[in-house]
Amino acid sequence: MSGYGRFAYYYDRLTENVDYGKIASRCHELIEKYSSEHEVVLDLACGTGSLSEALARLNYDVVGVDLSEQMLEEAMDKRYDSGLNIQYLMQDMTELDLYGAVDAVVCVLDSINHLENEEAVIKAFESVSKYTCDGGLFIFDVNTVYKHRKILADNAFCYDLDGLFCAWQNELGDDDSVSIYLDFFEEQEDGSYCRFSEDFTERIYSDEFLTKLIADNGFELIGKFDGFEDKPVGDDTQRVLYVCRRLNRG
Repeated sequence: MSGYGRFAYYYDRLTENVDYGKIASRCHELIEKYSSEHEVVLDLACGTGSLSEALARLNYDVVGVDLSEQMLEEAMDKRYDSGLNIQYLMQDMTELDLYGAVDAVVCVLDSINHLENEEAVIKAFESVSKYTCDGGLFIFDVNTVYKHRKILADNAFCYDLDGLFCAWQNELGDDDSVSIYLDFFEEQEDGSYCRFSEDFTERIYSDEFLTKLIADNGFELIGKFDGFEDKPVGDDTQRVLYVCRRLNRG
């Protein structure tokens, strides 16, 4: 899985359409409704910390975990500016090593799809189960086959930002995985442009596979939703949000 390199520096500008406040509010609603505890939240694959910041503003004690040093540097810059009490850790989600259990784990914006194979997903679920308190929630999402085939597919996108041009190209694989290639052209002080590239792959993990993992790791599946809306999954759903509760260990 890519560490995202210099992509981290531009990530927020390329994802300005993401409403982190809405996502945090939806997670808060679900935690309040279904969880027995409402204090400590783990933002898994936290990236540049935008969701961590939004959750902290809802009075959660937030721990943000990401594998990318560059992403975490951006997150800590935000924390410096906001003054919010967020703890950031550079860890692999498949090998979590936390100080104690958390009341809820949130892993959204298709981070599960970025894991390289089923073995990695299995390890990630095992790690989450280990550190989620009894009665706590695991909220995660995945991109659907529909999104891979119809939205991402073999399409290309362009972003023309101040001082930066980004060419985004996708390649749909036979297994419905999508390889994503990003070419950045960054303006220099002398008016010339410097090119750098990033690439990563999103993989499909079936509902049957994920549902079995949920049960195998001591969670009960409370519900599946169409993205961050309170509505059921449909044929044209692009993102499925899973809400799971950790069963008592006995």
